[in-house]
Amino acid sequence: MTELPPSGAGVFAAQLPEAWDAYQALGQACSESGPLDARDRRLLKLALSIGARSEGAVHSHARQGAAEGLAPEELRQVAALAITTLGFPAAMAGLSWINDILKDEG
Repeated sequence: MTELPPSGAGVFAAQLPEAWDAYQALGQACSESGPLDARDRRLLKLALSIGARSEGAVHSHARQGAAEGLAPEELRQVAALAITTLGFPAAMAGLSWINDILKDEG
C-alpha cells in the first residue's frame, strides 16, 4: 500500500486497505486508458472536483498539482474557467479551496 492520504481518505485506507488498493488500481487504470498526459489529467480532475463541489477532492488535486509543479496561476485558472459553466458561486468556492492549499504550500 502507498503512503496514506490526509483526512477521510486516509482513515478509509487505513481501515480498509484492500478496498483502498483496489480503488488506487482503478484510478491508475483510468489514468492509463487514454492519451492525456499527467498535467492535463491533474487539471481535469481539479475541474471535475470543482464541478462536483467536493472540497476534499479540490484540496487533494490542488495539493497534488502544486507538488507536481503546476503553477498557482494554472490551478486558479481552472476555477476561473468554471465561472461560465458552473456559475460564479461554484467557481468562487473552488477558488477558495484551491487557495486553502496554496497558502499552505507557501
